[in-house]
Amino acid sequence: MRPHETLSERGGDLLNSALIVIDMQLGSFTPRSARHDTQAVVAHINALAERARAVGDLVVFVQHDGPLGDPHHPEEPGWHLLPELKTAPQDQFVRKTSCDAFLGSGLSDLLRASQVEQLVVTGCATDYCVDTTVRSALARGYRTVVPCDAHTTADRPHLTAEQIIEHHNAVWSDFISPVGPATVCRSSEVAFSQEPQSAPSSPMPHAQ
Repeated sequence: MRPHETLSERGGDLLNSALIVIDMQLGSFTPRSARHDTQAVVAHINALAERARAVGDLVVFVQHDGPLGDPHHPEEPGWHLLPELKTAPQDQFVRKTSCDAFLGSGLSDLLRASQVEQLVVTGCATDYCVDTTVRSALARGYRTVVPCDAHTTADRPHLTAEQIIEHHNAVWSDFISPVGPATVCRSSEVAFSQEPQSAPSSPMPHAQ
């Protein structure tokens, strides 16, 4: 397979996939850290999770364990997932302590046990844990898909959330790795293991 091929170019040879949902926790979504287009992002993640479950693919919720006193500390209310996220009994839950969802967590072992080859990475925050995990996944040889409408962040002093999202979508889609760049597309264009792949629209969509 050529580095820049999409699944639709592989003649139906779809990869075992896992949906990775990063840090969609109450502590990340407060009035002090308003996230861009939260309701739409949650809706897209829920729709992706439903499709993944329907074909038997993994759905993995990654939660950040912050230090004592941090809103994401496991004993704090902020550690819990947003109530609007829909989970199911077969879903998997992984805890991490750094921006990289692989580092010091059980994610690698979980994916290896399920023979996962492709990751669909979603969640928060675009410029921290999502970005680090996308880069780590590519470096580890996973085909990586990032739905451009299923990750979010907050405004920063130097850039708006929309600018940050647009920038990272562009970087990931041109990233150099052993398996080529990430595929950045709309959630509706993501294909899980048993689903047909529709050709991505062109040009790549920007943040809405």
